[in-house]
Amino acid sequence: MRYHTLGSSDLNVSDICLGTMTWGIQNTQADADEQLDYALNAGINFIDTAEMYPVPPNEQTYGDTERCIGDYLRRFPEKRQDMVLMTKVAGSGFSYIRDGSEISAASLTHALDASLKRLHTDVIDVYQLHWPNRPTPHFGKHWPGKTDPSKISREREVDGMRDILKGINQAIVDGKIRHWGLSDDTPWGIHTFLRLCQDMDIPKPVSIQNEFSLLHTKDWPYLIEMCALEDIAYLPWSPLATGMLSGKYLDGARPKGSRWTYVQRQGLFRDKDPAQEATRQYMEVAQRAKLTPAQLALAWCQQVPGVTSTIIGATTMAQLKENVAAFSMPLDEAILRQVDTVMRRYPVGF
Repeated sequence: MRYHTLGSSDLNVSDICLGTMTWGIQNTQADADEQLDYALNAGINFIDTAEMYPVPPNEQTYGDTERCIGDYLRRFPEKRQDMVLMTKVAGSGFSYIRDGSEISAASLTHALDASLKRLHTDVIDVYQLHWPNRPTPHFGKHWPGKTDPSKISREREVDGMRDILKGINQAIVDGKIRHWGLSDDTPWGIHTFLRLCQDMDIPKPVSIQNEFSLLHTKDWPYLIEMCALEDIAYLPWSPLATGMLSGKYLDGARPKGSRWTYVQRQGLFRDKDPAQEATRQYMEVAQRAKLTPAQLALAWCQQVPGVTSTIIGATTMAQLKENVAAFSMPLDEAILRQVDTVMRRYPVGF
């Protein structure tokens, strides 16, 4: 296992970050325990969760993923020192989460206190804004789209970001979080937060996690370049494109118990061409490389310049072991050229 400094922080994190969003719906507490034990024993020290999890999000299971991790730490408190633990505050969109309110200093403080209690920990290593208050192209979206940036009020957004930073700074001062990060944000969002942090003398974000895969490359190289030059760790989520790149959803297939059999998790618009054809061609490359399709996608993600740690998730131990193995399978130049050929044919993937 390789380790990297997380942006400008003092934290060293593994190449692999264990994602947990299925714990509480697709996975039980026993599953979560087994995955955590396996990950920690494999040298994975980076764990990501969110107050909104598990997914698909709903009022009945809200917070249950954090509770799964918290129950593990309640029984094995000595394991906390082996973890770099991240969680996220949810933004607007869910009426059962703080009445659907946007992220603010007040809502962040309320959410953080609840997360600390559910996680059975005194401090969060990296506390993240799950998505911006303004509309942005995340969760499978690209420009151009329905989001019109000309209709966003810059003054309102900047004022809101200042307020959020006050809440973050207070959380750092109070010792509730060590560092903070972004998620599903854009170059403008990163730039504005950096400027405001400098103006307000508040620690800058150490990381951002965005959707990134062979089927969703909009951040490369521009946003990733910005992260590298500003010393912000880039953390891809959904490196398997919600499972599409494993090949299991080709031609309308829906394996029993898989993510795409759940409401809201039906592929983020990828159950159609050209994603299908791109996936088919990546599978052919994987076969020539003697890798599984999932391993090809993860090994590719790992080698992208600027990527610090890749967030993986699994619903079975077999999937987790397959995915972890991918990070010790470097791709040679011949395979990378073949991947590049497919990517140039399908630069977006859907």
